[in-house]
Amino acid sequence: MKKTLRAGALALVLAAAFAGSALYTMHTAERDTAVIVAQAATTLRKGSSGETVRRMQTKLIRWGYLSGQADGIFGSKTEQAVRLFQSKNGLKADGVVGPATFKALGMTEEAGSSSSSSSSSTESDTYLLARCIYGEARGESYTGQVAVGAVVLNRVESAQFPNTIAGVIYQRHAFTAVSDGQINLTPDETAISAARDALNGWDPTGGCLYYYNPATATSEWIFSREVVVTIGRHVFAI
Repeated sequence: MKKTLRAGALALVLAAAFAGSALYTMHTAERDTAVIVAQAATTLRKGSSGETVRRMQTKLIRWGYLSGQADGIFGSKTEQAVRLFQSKNGLKADGVVGPATFKALGMTEEAGSSSSSSSSSTESDTYLLARCIYGEARGESYTGQVAVGAVVLNRVESAQFPNTIAGVIYQRHAFTAVSDGQINLTPDETAISAARDALNGWDPTGGCLYYYNPATATSEWIFSREVVVTIGRHVFAI
């Protein structure tokens, strides 16, 4: 009788252990599957479609990398535009839109990171603005550097330009630092501080949308703009 009870108890223990192991395996598999699905959801490539693709196309069209309409279908033309955008911005030009490319596009929610929060988004904008300031005006006075940042922010508020910092900075042919790759340099503390001051509302230009160096500018159109102020080597205009 005792042997029978022991055998029964052992069987119950083994059954419980097996069930626990099976449950753990099932939960692990579900977790791994969820991770794979999440990773897939934050990557766009040729053949993808949907609202996120359409939003990405809209940005690329607005910035001059893609022609036509945003149809939400990631085809060959979109892939080519993505490769061009990646190449211009120091990213691996593989035509696949992952976290790094999403971030450069200003689509932080799709990047699948905590940067979608307001505080992280602000930090991301500050650093990108600092990169632009450093690439465009690191030889200028502190006020001159803040002024360049202010022009970017004035464009964000203007209906004539994209409505995000990333959109303004990466608009095609808008800034020399993007065209020649200096946007990818690491900004110093001065540029970061200048970006913060611009974001906090300091605008030494009084609302200007343009600036140029008269010693190096070649566009006749830019000379036609109304000059508001000169700070260092840059003329600021509206």
